[in-house]
Amino acid sequence: MSNDIAYPVFRTPDLALALSTARRLIEFGRCEYSEVSVYAEFSSVAEVRRVAKVLPEECFQGQVDYEEFDGVPLAERPALVVGVQGPGLPVDPAAYEGRLPVECGLSELPVGSIEDTFTAAIGANVGWINWESLRWPDAPEVGFHGESKHAEVTLLFNTHTRELDEPADDHTVLVHVRSAVFGGVQTREPYAHWLAEQVGLTVIGPGQRL
Repeated sequence: MSNDIAYPVFRTPDLALALSTARRLIEFGRCEYSEVSVYAEFSSVAEVRRVAKVLPEECFQGQVDYEEFDGVPLAERPALVVGVQGPGLPVDPAAYEGRLPVECGLSELPVGSIEDTFTAAIGANVGWINWESLRWPDAPEVGFHGESKHAEVTLLFNTHTRELDEPADDHTVLVHVRSAVFGGVQTREPYAHWLAEQVGLTVIGPGQRL
């Protein structure tokens, strides 16, 4: 089993510029099987409702301690606990007590189908867009074969980390490659540098693993 590592290659407070930069990198590795996923966290009821109007097809789910529902059939659990699309969100504010932040997301969508709308809706909330199933080309000049399994690009909104635990006032583009550590060294880091350089970018920080 192998894992990925993601390197930051661009950072800006400009949402449109962050998205367009990510797209430049995506197009370098995009293929017919490429897909996109989105995810965000909302810390207020007002933000949940606002985004649900823009992205009604998203699945919204609140925080839950699953022990509180031991023995409770799935059909009898609150919609916000199970996960519900925008039109099914609770109207009563009390339903959100203890459930914030509310998470939302969609996965395995066609590239280009949701990115603009999601970026316009994100506001000050943390989240990401992730493009996967890309195909990085061979880089013989630096001694690397191409990459498919871990060929991804991530755009982080309002955070610097993949864990979304470091809020920020700007947005970060990450390029993913396979993690390969030998002697304590990430031997494929030069490949990430090479990929960034192909679209006029450069690695600007250490790699991030989940």
